[in-house]
Amino acid sequence: MNTIYILFFFILGSILGSFYAVVGERLPKKENFINSRSHCDSCNHTLKFIDMIPIISYIIYKGKCKYCGKKIPKLLFVSELGTGILFAVSFYSFGFSLDLLIALGTVSLFIIVLVSDLTYLVIPDEVLIFFGIYFIMLDLLKYGLSGTSRKIVGAFFLFLLMYSISLLGKAIFKKDALGGGDIKLMFIFGLVLEPILGVLVIFIGSLIALPVAIYILKKNKDHVVPYGPFLTLAFLIIYFSKINVKDIINFLTI
Repeated sequence: MNTIYILFFFILGSILGSFYAVVGERLPKKENFINSRSHCDSCNHTLKFIDMIPIISYIIYKGKCKYCGKKIPKLLFVSELGTGILFAVSFYSFGFSLDLLIALGTVSLFIIVLVSDLTYLVIPDEVLIFFGIYFIMLDLLKYGLSGTSRKIVGAFFLFLLMYSISLLGKAIFKKDALGGGDIKLMFIFGLVLEPILGVLVIFIGSLIALPVAIYILKKNKDHVVPYGPFLTLAFLIIYFSKINVKDIINFLTI
């Protein structure tokens, strides 16, 4: 039975992953992604259902539009396959629980941030507001009012910490080192993780981003490195590893 559920969540994730790619691609441009028909961005041809089967359509048409032959961004395929895999892993890790809903939310946030930040170097406020409300509602169900209040206080701490790092980076490099979306992301993470784990997210995210940043800046010194996807990936790693504050304290005191 678990295998059936895992397959179900993979299919659900691949379908939603296609939608998340559209959100991440259209929302920064203020385009309608809810009511408008799906279309090819190159030839503007309206796509049929068979043209949009997650993963399968991309493979069948070899990553190209069926109608004009233009290449479809690889991020679409990554979003569909990645969301499917991560949704399946979410169910495998947490089963049917509130933690599963949190996991599915973190994956959804990751995919949208990945697409929007890599494409436009922007993390839309609408996305952050939506997931902020989503996680607060889950916190209320899981921790009650007092526990949720503590989560919000911790989220503000991480927001202020990231803002301080941004000011320090600006003072050192004489330009903005972090985008506003990266700073706001830490508030969202604080609604899920303890503050110490949030600090660990910043550290791990920086470690993951460092080699990529060195490579990109070496090729183009003026290019800006999107930090949001690395922060969100680190957030996923921390949440799915189920590490807690006690584990960190035990590790530091060995």
